[in-house]
Formats: sequence, C-alpha cells, structure tokens
Amino acid sequence: MAALRGSSAKYVLGIDLGTTSIKVVLFDTRSKTVTDSCSLQTNSDVIDDTHEHVKEQDPVRIIVVLDQCMCALPKEKLHDVICIGVSGQMHGVLFWKSNTGCEWYSSHSSHKFRPQDVSHLITWQDGRCTSDFLSSLPKPESHLNVATGFGCASTLWYTKHRPECLSKFSVSGTIQDYVVSMLCGLEVCLMSAQNAASWGYFNTNNNRWNTEILQGAGFPVHLLPTLVDSGSIAGQTCSEWHGIPANTPVGAALGDFQCSVYSCMTDKTDAVLNMSTSAQLTFSMPADFSPGNVPDACSPIVYFPYFHNTYLAVAAALNGGNVLAAFVGMLTCWMKDFGVEVNDSEVYAKLIECALTQPSTDLRVTPTLLGERHDPSSLAVVSHISPTNLSLAHVTRAVCAGIVANLAAMMPPHVLLGAGVKRIMGSGSALSRNEALRQEVEQTFPFPVVYGEDVDSAVGVAMVFNDKLLGND
Repeated sequence: MAALRGSSAKYVLGIDLGTTSIKVVLFDTRSKTVTDSCSLQTNSDVIDDTHEHVKEQDPVRIIVVLDQCMCALPKEKLHDVICIGVSGQMHGVLFWKSNTGCEWYSSHSSHKFRPQDVSHLITWQDGRCTSDFLSSLPKPESHLNVATGFGCASTLWYTKHRPECLSKFSVSGTIQDYVVSMLCGLEVCLMSAQNAASWGYFNTNNNRWNTEILQGAGFPVHLLPTLVDSGSIAGQTCSEWHGIPANTPVGAALGDFQCSVYSCMTDKTDAVLNMSTSAQLTFSMPADFSPGNVPDACSPIVYFPYFHNTYLAVAAALNGGNVLAAFVGMLTCWMKDFGVEVNDSEVYAKLIECALTQPSTDLRVTPTLLGERHDPSSLAVVSHISPTNLSLAHVTRAVCAGIVANLAAMMPPHVLLGAGVKRIMGSGSALSRNEALRQEVEQTFPFPVVYGEDVDSAVGVAMVFNDKLLGND
C-alpha cells in the first residue's frame, strides 16, 4: 500500500469481532491514538438445550451489533476513514454462498449489509469433535495439532454427520473473514495465515493447506479459503458503508490474539498476558525460529504465526474469564431457585469486592471446566475444603488464583525467564475488570506487570494497518 499522504488521510477503523462482544475504534493516523470507540455485547449464542456440546452463534445478530457499534461513532469522522482492519475470534467457521452471502440495503442515509445464505458460526468452544472423532482423523502435516472447535475439524464433523448442510454453501471462513468478504464484495474468502493456522491442517512453513490429507479424509476442499499474507489488503469496500466511502482499502482479517499482542508488545523482552473469555500468555520467538511439521499433542505451549514469518510462543488456555462467567451464572441460578432475581453484573461486582477482602486462601480450585487442548479430559477440581474457607470471599479468591495458576502451569515463570522476558503486558476484559485477578498475576509471575490503555484487538488491528499505510510494517 502506498505511504500515507495528504491532509484527508485521518483515521483507520479497527474492528474486533469477539466471542462475547464487538469493539470498534477510530485510530488517528497522525497522533496514533484512539479518538473514538464503542463496545457492545453480542448476545449471539444460539441456545440448543438438546445438545450441550453445540456452541454456535447467529451471524445476523453479530452484524446487527456491529451496525450498532458503527452508528455510535461520529459520522463526520467515518467519512475520513482511509483503511479498515478487522480481527476476530479464531478457530471458528461459518459457511456462505458466493455472491449471495449478504444483502446490501439503505438505512438512515447510509448503506449496510445483512447476512443471507449463511450458516451459523460454529465457534472455537464447540465440543462436537470428541476425542474419539479427533483420533479417527488423519494426522496433520503441521506443527499445530487439531482440536474440537477448529474450522477444519468442525467441517470434517459436518462432512460425516450433516453433509446436506455443507452442500448449500460454496465458501467458508471465520466470522472476521466473512465481514471482510462482504465489505469487499469478494466471490472467494481471502484468509490470512493467522486465521488459517487456527483452523488446523495448515503448514505455516510453506503457507499451504494440507489439501491432499484433507481430500483423503473426505473434506470438501473447494470450501478452503485462498491464502494471503497476514497484514495484506484483501480489497476495497464495494459500497459506502456507514459513511465510509466506497473503494476504501480493507485488510485481510487477522487473529484477535495476534492483534491484541501487536497493540502492546513494544519490546522483544515483553511477554503479553491476555485474559478475556479465554486466556493466553505469550512471548516472541527469535526471528530465525521455525517450527517442525509434526504436532506435539501433549505440549501446553504452541507456536502461532505472527507477522513477517515470525512466531509467538503461546500458552493458550481454554479457561479464563469464562470460568468466572460460569461461576457467576451458577450463583444467579442458585439465587433464582430461592426466588431472588439479581443480574450478572451485580453478582460479578460483589464477587470482586469480596475477593479483595481476602488476599489469600488455602482453598484450591483447579478451574479447567473446559479441559485444555493438551489435556482435553481434565476436569475442574475443588480441594482443601474446610469449614473456615467456604465464604464467598475465599471461594472467589480461589477461583481467581486457580485461573492464573492454570496458566502458570502451562507456561511456568522459568520458561519466561529463560526467554529473556523482563516484563508482562496485561490486557483483556477479564483482567481490566477484576483487581483480584490482577493481584494473582502479580503474585504468581516474578516480573513487573503493566496494564495499558487501549490494549486490545480492535486497537491492534488498527495499528497494523496504520503502520502499513505509513510504510512501517
């Protein structure tokens, strides 16, 4: 992309389509600061009471909330957006029909699109790919293993159990890929290596799908997205959108994790701890590092592609803020059974307040409600229970401590020390909202912990494409 020039170049729009919320930011290209932002909960989960392992979301609802976020931004500034960056939840997959994946319409003097001919989003939390099913799949030619909720695994599950569902569609991608495709009017899905790696059956050394292996397993390979470099431009907006002019460049969608890291990793000696729905702890590998082609299923540390052929060492825990959300949900259900109605936000605030009165506890909570990818059969455990540690303060403190301890077990402090890490950059909604969690992080890891403002994926993806505009990528 040509270097930024001219007084009309003012803002990069950053979009993050998360598991539970959507955030949009306007990033000033000159001051390199966020001037405006909006974040809203999507409440897009599709409830399936008959199949507890099914985790799907409604893309129609996701786009409605995206529109609400966009409407909250100043219209006059949207006219001056000169690039759009989109990140989002990794691993998930949805399917759509080429050329009819959405319908454009006019509303309140601007253009918008609504999904049509599109499936539900099968999220990274989907549990239909059991251990038995996964063990029946061919081994990938990749350093990354395949787990339930990964796009290729979910597609193979549908190939075996619901092939008629796949026959309706001709394109697949993540939710962020879908948005980019609709904005640009693309007939195919252009997917970055970051998102491709999160699907499984993708070799990051040669940037290729394991096409022959997938074809041998019966995978409909015509659904595989076309690969592009992370940080490249996918196309231009095919229409004016919320006041953003037509023909505005749109970046190929990126992983929310990598963008979160990009927003705050200012030095090679930084580690980044992101804790929102799930949790990740990461540091940058040396520039000459190259992973093998065989996955280590038992290793809790994996290597995610970053930018410019570099990698991040990542402890990617399935259990993070979602554990606290489950705890809150359990308590509200209990209270409802007693005839007391209280909303989740009130319960959450009270739990944090209680935990802060209890700086430590001998109660032990292993919070692996969802297992972990390197140990999917592990379950949550509560131990060292005594009559003196059953208060809400003790239990909440133990849950917070357990979440951090689980992450530290996956990537111990000595690993960080050996990699030359000198500080931890903290990010994510779970950390920003919960001082007790922050205390546990600071007690567990022997490094200074810095919590930055505007440290998130929406800001990170805006920074990626702002740097590209300026020629700094």
